[in-house]
Amino acid sequence: MNERELREKGKVPGPETGIEIRKSICTICDPTTQCGLDLFVKDGKIIRVEGSKEAPHSHGSLCSKGAATRQYVYSPDRLKTPLRRVGERGEGKFEPISWDEALEEIAKNLNAAKAQYGPESVIFFAGYPKHHRPFLQRLAMSFGSPNYCTESSTCSTATIMAQQLTYGAPAAPDNGESACIMMWSNNPAASRTLICEGLFNRLDKGTKLIVVDPRVTPFAARADIHLQLRPGTDGALALAMANVIIDENLYDTDFVANWTVGFEEYAKLAAEMTPERAQDITGVDANLIREAARIYATTKPASVMTSAAPVVHHTNGVQNYRAVFCLIGLTGNFDIHGGNLMNRPSLVHMPGGFPTREGEFTLASRLKDLPERIGSRRFPVWDRLTTQAQACDIPRQILTEDPYPLKAAFCMGFNHRMFPDSQGFIDAFGKLDFIAVADPFLTDSAKYADIVLPVCTSVERSEARCWPMGYVMLSQPAIEPVGQSRSDVDIIAQLSKELGLGDDLLESGFDACLDWILEPSVLSVAELKKRPAGMFVPDFKKPAERKYVDQGFKTPSGKFEFVSGVLSEMDGEGFEALPSFREPAISPVSQPEIAKEYPFVLSIGARKPMFQHSRTFRIPWIRQFAPDPVCDMNPADAKRIGIAEGEEVELMTPDGSVFVKAHLDEMIREGDVHLYHDWPEANGNDLMSGDYLDPISGFPGYRSLLCKVVPARTSANAKEA
Repeated sequence: MNERELREKGKVPGPETGIEIRKSICTICDPTTQCGLDLFVKDGKIIRVEGSKEAPHSHGSLCSKGAATRQYVYSPDRLKTPLRRVGERGEGKFEPISWDEALEEIAKNLNAAKAQYGPESVIFFAGYPKHHRPFLQRLAMSFGSPNYCTESSTCSTATIMAQQLTYGAPAAPDNGESACIMMWSNNPAASRTLICEGLFNRLDKGTKLIVVDPRVTPFAARADIHLQLRPGTDGALALAMANVIIDENLYDTDFVANWTVGFEEYAKLAAEMTPERAQDITGVDANLIREAARIYATTKPASVMTSAAPVVHHTNGVQNYRAVFCLIGLTGNFDIHGGNLMNRPSLVHMPGGFPTREGEFTLASRLKDLPERIGSRRFPVWDRLTTQAQACDIPRQILTEDPYPLKAAFCMGFNHRMFPDSQGFIDAFGKLDFIAVADPFLTDSAKYADIVLPVCTSVERSEARCWPMGYVMLSQPAIEPVGQSRSDVDIIAQLSKELGLGDDLLESGFDACLDWILEPSVLSVAELKKRPAGMFVPDFKKPAERKYVDQGFKTPSGKFEFVSGVLSEMDGEGFEALPSFREPAISPVSQPEIAKEYPFVLSIGARKPMFQHSRTFRIPWIRQFAPDPVCDMNPADAKRIGIAEGEEVELMTPDGSVFVKAHLDEMIREGDVHLYHDWPEANGNDLMSGDYLDPISGFPGYRSLLCKVVPARTSANAKEA
């Protein structure tokens, strides 16, 4: 074998091998942890994938999901052409059609619904990825529909709402300068592997770590203190910590006196939640609560590292996180380096150190002139704080036509299993007169569509991303689109033309829109294209501290609110202005009769590091790491009911059951069962009612249900498994 053949076999780039390295971004984990990709391309095909060492945020590392990019892009399941349904909804029978036919049919049906029922009768839904969301929201607004909604109706938005209700806008942990990190129901080892190295380096240098989590996670094993609480009792734990901090005069008296409202009422509320009372509620030792409170309050600066969803996946979720976020102001760790720092987003929810007009581009300001959104009456706080419809209310409105009928939907990525009572959701959704779905794959949800459009993956299109260290990148297509697939933004622009909306900017395409969005900054599309691996933002400066001194808080009072001004105006169950603790609507305490038959607390939605929702389940290279759906439970619980490791069990709630394999794990708290999310053959979200929702956010109570577990061999339903 000569040298050229050796280099070809080793996939070494260069003129003699015809292999070129093209830069791109992995967007499987959206939006906070996109890693840089080096794609080795030969004859127009990706033959090798590596992490990009130039990427200052990932430093050449890739997780299993990113490493499987080639398998994902070239999956035999990829859609190659637009499709028209010829069978029953959900049956999966389609015929190929042209792009012109597909777009014409979509526009005809959306405009027909608009003409007969009004533009509000059309839903515009965004799933994954997230980079196209501003474009789809603009399309909805231009069309005249207020009903732009996303999978964030069950992910992350409720956490942001809890921050808005407390201090007006999100404030992220500035862990790089923290002397103490309080990791509250966040497991980066499974969901944000990119940041783990940096966190472990901080711990090695002496940073204190408090972990609040029902499970013993890898970071809990390294923590100075692990507060292993009963799921859904976070608010009680946070109030007990406040009790200690106030009682022992460890709070920041200057910040509290000058920049907060409602402290006296809050202090009275906290006084009622002694560590001993919290111990009875949460299961966490009172002395551990005291120790954690003292460490967090006295180790400055300290950050609170929260999660997108676990805490708010309870019927008391927003109030629970409000109680946690109050600790940030109580200790004076708000908007300081090393604490929780406010940082304005630049692109796709992420700060990059440069101003943009992305918010203005969405045309969300038009909402005030449009009809009410889906969920507005049922979830008035959501309606006030967000610019989206609450998708969890879609089934009810389809079935009741209250306050008006819904007749059509255009979806860019759509997974009905994101929602509670998933089967009920898709059954209701299927009653729409017309559904169009754009997706790389013919998913179970897409099988309900009338028209399905093939969409590019991120390596087949352009995408603009930024990172908090002041880095920005505009990726370019590394390969030609697979089959006839098109960029989602191109589809949106083309559909706008077909609908006759007259939105010249949107219809001018991605580059022109991005230049308009970037106009307030020193960046431009032309400049970014010169640097395919990305660039540092010129004259980047880390956000200033204590910006509230000049700007105030975006709250009704203009201050940090222990007593929420927004909630004070609301009248209804669960809208307490103070961050009061209530038991989840279904728990061993609130439903003792149900708990007699269903004795375990069930948390649905734990994530394995190789899976991201349903997208990577279809890749055999990844699926082999976890081929079977499983639930985790403590060995002591399993022994008591006669279940062995790996045994098939039936996991039951009052609303349904699934068959999974039992994994016995001492890292699981006794009395708890954890079911991993989104397994198509064992969808835990079908084990609950579609109405089991937080009244503030509309978020489902995925993490606090009651269940029982029995060996499949003894189950009356075993033959149906």
